[in-house]
Amino acid sequence: MGLRFRFNIILTLVFVIGLSVTGYVSHDLLQQNAREEVIRSANLLIEAARAIRAYTVSEVRPELAHRIDDTFLPQTVPAYAATTTLDLLPEEYREFVYKEATLNPTNPRHRAADWEADLIQEFQRRQNVKFLSGERSTPSGPSLYIASPIKIENEACLTCHSLPANAPYSMLAVYGDANGFGWKLNEIVGAQVVSVPMSVPIANADRAFLTFMISLCAVFVVLYIALNLMLSRMIIKPITDMSSAADQISHGDFSVAEFEDSGKDEIGRLAASFNRMRRSLEQAMKMID
Repeated sequence: MGLRFRFNIILTLVFVIGLSVTGYVSHDLLQQNAREEVIRSANLLIEAARAIRAYTVSEVRPELAHRIDDTFLPQTVPAYAATTTLDLLPEEYREFVYKEATLNPTNPRHRAADWEADLIQEFQRRQNVKFLSGERSTPSGPSLYIASPIKIENEACLTCHSLPANAPYSMLAVYGDANGFGWKLNEIVGAQVVSVPMSVPIANADRAFLTFMISLCAVFVVLYIALNLMLSRMIIKPITDMSSAADQISHGDFSVAEFEDSGKDEIGRLAASFNRMRRSLEQAMKMID
């Protein structure tokens, strides 16, 4: 078994062990980072929706207030404005589903599902909690959700949700007077919920993991080639040449040129020692003759 072969066996073994350990550790770490990145994106969407809601109440609704009695304008409703705007997000956010889930909504579209109602009740019990996140099972697979409470902090919202008598006639004509009323100031009535399939963070993590492992393998290939070239030039070739020269000298052929021994490393010192041995042996052979 040659020196190069043994060296490559050890190098490959070290790489396989290192790659296995690195892959095991990095896979879990990348999965966690991808999940946290999705949560950060979802939180950003919720903050954007909150800003849209505030803008609608303070800027849009006052400008259209004189038309609401005659014609219902959904553009003045914060939930409609936020939901419609986020529906226009670019392609990379298509998997993110935004909903304003409410226990007692005016628009049935916003009625909370059972699991969303549980989140709202949790916010009502824990008034200081600003965000909740977790995973749930769906028919299409596990889904990641992030939720934030909807709290009535602006009295302007109560115009349409306190008593039916205070609500615009145009709104009552569309939705009736059975739902969406009885809200109170500083009451948590719903939750902003962003849902995204777990396949999204998993796919992101898998892409990052694959890129990382390919890069690591590419580094190994380059390192493998570089080390073999160095091994061949600095160790294998000098030793092979010395072995060949020693074989010739052992048969009495002293025509072999001396090796350069200018190096200060082990190979250089070996070449110097070989040259001294060659000269001594040649001198001894001449004295015998």
